[in-house]
Amino acid sequence: MTQPGLFEREAVVVEQPRRSWWRRHTGPDLTVSSLDGIPLALVTHIDDTLSVLTEVSGEYVVRIDRRSRSGPFEQFAPTRFHFVDAAGREVGTAGARGLVKTRQLSLRTERGRRLFLTRLGNLGLEWHLTEPDPETDPETDEGPAAGILGRVTVSTVDRWFGLQRYVVETDPALDVSERRTVVASVVCLHLLRRPPGGNGPA
Repeated sequence: MTQPGLFEREAVVVEQPRRSWWRRHTGPDLTVSSLDGIPLALVTHIDDTLSVLTEVSGEYVVRIDRRSRSGPFEQFAPTRFHFVDAAGREVGTAGARGLVKTRQLSLRTERGRRLFLTRLGNLGLEWHLTEPDPETDPETDEGPAAGILGRVTVSTVDRWFGLQRYVVETDPALDVSERRTVVASVVCLHLLRRPPGGNGPA
């Protein structure tokens, strides 16, 4: 029986791989696997502005470009992530605003569908995936609707290193390209919470 592909699965796990105190970690920055632990993909952070998602076979899946305004008020400026496929086409985006950028990510899929990934409470470790209310101002992207299309639940798998694990569950109605945007946005969420080279906010 053929196993479903990376973005055909309704649930995957994005997590930081375990590491040793005694050796420098040289593996991927994040892994993507099935709920039962089958490895599916790897994420490597090239630098603070570029991450690459590849299948475990090494096949290129998507590049994540981070763009934000630099300067004295950088922490207040919006941050945008652009998802680019192997052919160089933009296949989705994610954006965050405000001082606490992990409160909500505004997503746009390859086909232009707008979604929100919204944190439940300021200290919550669960985010809900929703569509914007039809009455929402498209220029401000404010106010997600109540219908839940998925959820992201975060846990710490290693207290010493603070390694993070994200369980990503999506509605069966989402297609492959939409799930690609959601999984890539979870990588962005991790980058906002735990930037390379630092622990970042929880």
